[in-house]
Amino acid sequence: MEAALTILALLLVAFVALGVYATVKAVGAAKRGVDRTITQARRTVEDTTLRAKSFGQVGVAGELAQLRLSLRTSMRATQDALHAGVAEDASLAESVDLFRRLSAHGLELDDELKRLEREPDRATVAGLLPKLRERTQRITHSAESLRWAARDRARQFADDDLDALNAQIDIEAGALRHWAVDEPSSQTSGAASGQGPGTDWPEPAASADPSAGGSTADEAWSGPAREESPQAITAPDPRLRATYPWQKSTRPETTN
Repeated sequence: MEAALTILALLLVAFVALGVYATVKAVGAAKRGVDRTITQARRTVEDTTLRAKSFGQVGVAGELAQLRLSLRTSMRATQDALHAGVAEDASLAESVDLFRRLSAHGLELDDELKRLEREPDRATVAGLLPKLRERTQRITHSAESLRWAARDRARQFADDDLDALNAQIDIEAGALRHWAVDEPSSQTSGAASGQGPGTDWPEPAASADPSAGGSTADEAWSGPAREESPQAITAPDPRLRATYPWQKSTRPETTN
């Protein structure tokens, strides 16, 4: 009895622990989802604000907003391309590591540009713009190089797969059209054997008499052969000839 109670208590503790673990995992997943949603919403709002500043403001503020917008757009596009490609091509893992190192420089530059947007000394910021523009171009150029290299690699794999598929389809199509090659050969073999399609005539029986060899074909088509010796022609009896009313009777011959 005590053993059964112990087992039940252990099962209850196991179920409670499992429920707590599942609850913690669900809460963590929900929290990550909420954080991801908040981050995306904040990023969208910030990008919209930067786009509005780059088009609506002129001077140093507009230049800084344009640099930030181009930097963030290029880095985000490269990140999406690499993360989508590494799921299918494991060789892009090194490219992802390089992009993480590049992202550190990009985030540092973005934070610096963001601080300079609130800088009241516009003259000093204007003097820093050439270096900031050069850094932005270097980072975006590296990001674009990684992105287009990953896309070219995926495109090359797709082209190779398409070429292999086309070759297999051509082979299969040739195998399906193999009947067009066999048909003339079968007709040629039928003509060589002396029998065309649909002809199944019996051959004439061989004659035992060698002298009758020339009449076998006539017997096959015309029936039995004629007699060897011709019959004598017998004149009809005039007494048996039928008489008709319009015929005159013959007069007896008289002697003088």
